[in-house]
Amino acid sequence: MIQLIKDVRKDGDTIGGIVSGLILGCPAGLGEPVFDKLHADLGKAMLSINACKGFEYGSGFGGVDKRGSQHNDLFYNDGGTIRTRTNHSGGIQGGISNGMDIYFRAAFKPVATIIPAQESVNELGESVLVEGRGRHDPCVLPRAVPIVEAMSALVMADHWLRQRMIKL
Repeated sequence: MIQLIKDVRKDGDTIGGIVSGLILGCPAGLGEPVFDKLHADLGKAMLSINACKGFEYGSGFGGVDKRGSQHNDLFYNDGGTIRTRTNHSGGIQGGISNGMDIYFRAAFKPVATIIPAQESVNELGESVLVEGRGRHDPCVLPRAVPIVEAMSALVMADHWLRQRMIKL
């Protein structure tokens, strides 16, 4: 990855990529079944980050190739703890955490400002060439990782506090 980013920088270009998130130790029961679904709030948080263009959790788009009988997460009792045999749902079912690890991916686009000239139009609608100048990151991923972590923590803390308030 580091070498690829260096090569892209030498070309004066940019590249995007994917940040994978993993939330361990989340208790079952966080989230709501309709308006405040946990995965919807995680998605909203990730998509609010600059340059983030996609979000998936659990099996995401890969799940469309499976049948329900292959994709369903079957529950079982593991010595008094309810678990699922698989985790295609990414730890969230029906908008509510199920106690399994929550995993997701956030896709980030390439930075728009590049050094090579690109066609555009000016304020009069006339064709012009635009060239990037100055220092620009060839890839936002290294900077995005701690932001994804922080946004995840904020969403989880928010849902934990909501759940705590319901029990008071």
